[in-house]
Amino acid sequence: MTGYVVASLLELGVLVTDSIITNALSCLRPVVGNLGNTYAMALLAYTFSLAGETSSRAQLLNALDNVAISEGTKLHWSQTTSGDTLAVEISSYVLLAVLSVQPLTTANLGYANRIVNWLVAQQNPYGGFSSTQSSSVAGEVYNFDVNRDNRLLYQEKPLKNVPGRYSVRVKDSTCVSVQVACFYNIPTPIKASRTLSVEVKVARDCKVRGADLMLNITVKYNGAKPTTNMVIVNIKLLSGFTADTSLLGSPLDTFAPLVQRVETGDDHVLVYLKEVPKGVPMTYRLQLKQVLAVQNLKPAVVEVYDYYQPSDVFETTYMPPCP
Repeated sequence: MTGYVVASLLELGVLVTDSIITNALSCLRPVVGNLGNTYAMALLAYTFSLAGETSSRAQLLNALDNVAISEGTKLHWSQTTSGDTLAVEISSYVLLAVLSVQPLTTANLGYANRIVNWLVAQQNPYGGFSSTQSSSVAGEVYNFDVNRDNRLLYQEKPLKNVPGRYSVRVKDSTCVSVQVACFYNIPTPIKASRTLSVEVKVARDCKVRGADLMLNITVKYNGAKPTTNMVIVNIKLLSGFTADTSLLGSPLDTFAPLVQRVETGDDHVLVYLKEVPKGVPMTYRLQLKQVLAVQNLKPAVVEVYDYYQPSDVFETTYMPPCP
């Protein structure tokens, strides 16, 4: 915390000779050679760089170099060998420490470039951190002007022709990051249980626009035991629809177990069944009312699973039979 506060004050322009800074640095110097925490080493390397204390800075950077994770042209640091959420922050502090002392040598720039290569690979399409990209399409040209005034500004253009071939041309001499992002949807994977299954049949009066939907949800069990444990049916709602759960307490099958509880959320309904007997299909009804017309409606998922063994799960999807 002391290192973070000192770095913040120095960034704001507080002089190194200020008593607050000198006292804080006196507190920090004794721990420089005894740090086992990578995050603290990186932060203090930046702090002492800002303070102009080259000896402490060099000691910390040497220690950090010994624990750096090198991957070809990329370099980064982490609290653990398997990576952690602080890796970006730690690596960024090291980068700031390397770049904060002038003049920069060719060796320093090369070292910094490897850190930047890793950081860029962690970015998401919006300049934050996760995935990447941005460019110009054949037949169409997009110009991005990067100057001193907007160098920290994220700029983007949508690519109209996908798939397509793109190229990037850069004029002048500076360091910039160019990213391209591709978004797509994939179908929800169907999870299959060996013992539980669910089937959904959808009924609707297609002559009436926006008519209600009636879902007939049939749950089956063919496991080794005579009956299941408590079973949960998780019914995701179609976009633009709400659920009327009043019929769920009245199963179509005479011997179907009563619904013990129903929980309704914004986009789903949870149905708690006491049990499902082996080899006896159980059918329940749920009415959906359309409150908003949605174009390009996507299928909704119905999931059934054993309350005490959630890995025993099965999924299916459903759609309205007509618009």
